[in-house]
Amino acid sequence: MDSRSALNDGNKWHSTHKIYGTLSELHTARAASERRMESLPVPSVQAMVAATGGAHVPPRYLRPEVAADAVASDGEAAIPIIDFERLLLHHPEEEEACRGESARLHAACQEWGFFQLINHGVPDDVIEGMKANIEAFFGLPAETKQQFAQERGQLEGYGQLFVVSEDQKLDWADILYLNTQPPEHRNMRFWPDKPDTLRSALDAYSAAVKTVADRLLGLMSISLGLPPEGIASKCGGGGIQSVRMNYYPPCAEAGKVLGFSPHSDADLLTLVLQVNQVQGLQVKRQDGSWVPVRPLEGAFVVNVGDILQIFTNGRYRSVEHRAVINAERARLSVAAFHSPSIHATIGPLLTDQEPMYKTVDHQSFMRLFFSAKLEGKSFLQRMKLNLDTASATTTN
Repeated sequence: MDSRSALNDGNKWHSTHKIYGTLSELHTARAASERRMESLPVPSVQAMVAATGGAHVPPRYLRPEVAADAVASDGEAAIPIIDFERLLLHHPEEEEACRGESARLHAACQEWGFFQLINHGVPDDVIEGMKANIEAFFGLPAETKQQFAQERGQLEGYGQLFVVSEDQKLDWADILYLNTQPPEHRNMRFWPDKPDTLRSALDAYSAAVKTVADRLLGLMSISLGLPPEGIASKCGGGGIQSVRMNYYPPCAEAGKVLGFSPHSDADLLTLVLQVNQVQGLQVKRQDGSWVPVRPLEGAFVVNVGDILQIFTNGRYRSVEHRAVINAERARLSVAAFHSPSIHATIGPLLTDQEPMYKTVDHQSFMRLFFSAKLEGKSFLQRMKLNLDTASATTTN
């Protein structure tokens, strides 16, 4: 059986790993990993817009410098499109098509750190069910959504993330952030039971998306010259998934606010689904310009995270991105983040060149990430080794 046939055979190498010893061990480990990882409470932007009509923007949200940023025009640049079905072809007569698509995937991860994934195999009813429930949740009365608000010392729940001081600039957004996979990792206290079908829709959606992410990581392993399980074997078990559901209200001063500050994701791989037709995601290029992402209907927007950049020793790139706001309509999206288990060690996996990054345990890595505000790729920069210093230490 060849490597792609192994991936098509249900990812058996993935399902045989036991992720946690006992449920009590899981909760103990999760509590430890989330210690000091919290976000200060902030007002709901959606409720504020509903109360004021959006005419007044508080100073903490205003970022007038955004208007000066260079943004690529239509047709000037676009992130690559990858066909998932072609990646999984394994018959001899399909080998050339598969090889070509694999080369495009490899190039997308190296040059862009972003791509759109079509023909991914997640059923339409699962995707549409997720979209409908996200829209319905954010359409609930404010007091109903507040029943699932974040609590002190917790990241999960309805609210906001990365707010670490009383004077930092704020994002023009409300979110619902939940641990989703594996199921024993969930804290159902924060899983809304309204609308009635949200829990079941999220359960089905998160499982289907994680299957796609696991297979993508296997295909990336092959492209990097590793066995299909190469990246997964570094994850300390089957890995974990969290989901962030985003609501970006319209803003009369849309050009002076941001829905999501510029950042790169800390995980291995993120899969984003556009819930409605309002665009807003932008990717930063090396020349400093921002390229708008125009999601294809039903496609996932996939991006490389910081951990994958570290695992590949810089060969695959996590890229800075942000969310901008529409002046007239709300934008909704859902991002699924895929990371190693909390027992994993984060450090370079590829050893064909000198390591560029530190090696740390995953709990420490995530505590550092969630305890600071988002500032571009400053977090990943702190993970870099000072190779000149290391070399001097070695030779002296």
